[in-house]
Amino acid sequence: MKKWVSTIVVGVLSVGLLAGCGQSSGSTGGKAGSSELTVYTALEDDQLKAYVGAFNQAHPEIKLNIVRDSTGVIVAKLIAEKENPQADVVWGTAATELLGAEFQGVLEGYTPKGIERISPEFKDAKDPAHWVGIDAFETAFVVNTTELEKRNLPIPQSYADLIKPEYKGLIVMPNPSSSGTGFFTVAAWKELYADQEAWNYMDKLHENIALYTHSGSKPAKMAAAGEYPIGISFGYRGITEKKKGAPLEVIFPPEGAGWDVEANALVKKAQIKPEAKVFLDWAISDEAMKEYNKNFAIVTVDNKSAALPEGYTKEPRSQLIHNDLTQTAKDRPGILAEWDKRYSTKSEPKN
Repeated sequence: MKKWVSTIVVGVLSVGLLAGCGQSSGSTGGKAGSSELTVYTALEDDQLKAYVGAFNQAHPEIKLNIVRDSTGVIVAKLIAEKENPQADVVWGTAATELLGAEFQGVLEGYTPKGIERISPEFKDAKDPAHWVGIDAFETAFVVNTTELEKRNLPIPQSYADLIKPEYKGLIVMPNPSSSGTGFFTVAAWKELYADQEAWNYMDKLHENIALYTHSGSKPAKMAAAGEYPIGISFGYRGITEKKKGAPLEVIFPPEGAGWDVEANALVKKAQIKPEAKVFLDWAISDEAMKEYNKNFAIVTVDNKSAALPEGYTKEPRSQLIHNDLTQTAKDRPGILAEWDKRYSTKSEPKN
């Protein structure tokens, strides 16, 4: 991975405030004198309020100290703190990046109760498991139809459409070095096309890119605000922005969507709290999966009756490309080094 700069703004937050705060740490739930867990997470702020509330109802005796940041920053912190771990568990962090922490010996194996319910492609094959997925998120184009109409341009429907010259300067996408969404999208092109063909595709796309962001959700938000007509993001965020009233269409590329799973893990440390395992058991429970399914079409329990969220027109797993998460994680440093060399000049400045 490229260099990471980690800035965590620490504050004491109530559950009610948590959903409105970005890079932050907050204490939620728990009774006086109760056990506490420090939880590193890349889950979206507007999801955390409901998820944490559900955990508090199930386990009011455990207080969660939430530290939320992007996946790249979370994994960088885990590795930097290897000799003096601060987190107890990781919750909802992209598996391909979390595997980087596993390769560094930062994670402790633990097989949570109910893991047999998780589909094989969404969990670690080792016993005990070093990571377990909770939901999958996938590449989508978030398109502001009003802005394209002003330019008399059609809605792009495929990866092939995105490199057409009429979209020059109209597209934003996440930087794969700092965004899990950006990385699994680049990894999808590497999977779909031969190696050099994939780089040729990205060379052409680069001509149409106005900006690479350091957040996977930001391109969707920028498209919703009309700052740029087309944002390469992930399905959940595009659908959420559309529900808020933005003039958007959310397109899932027919060639196949890149994807990753948001995964949980136990942090290796000298003293592992029993409550950490309680949390990880709950985090793949049916109750938790119902909460995840309110936001994501794909939850990792192979449940045929799982609800299909608004915005999806077909069974979403059929849209996913083949993705060997472990191999993708191993290939990640080389992919990012080449990507940075070619395209990082259009990245937004880091805060």
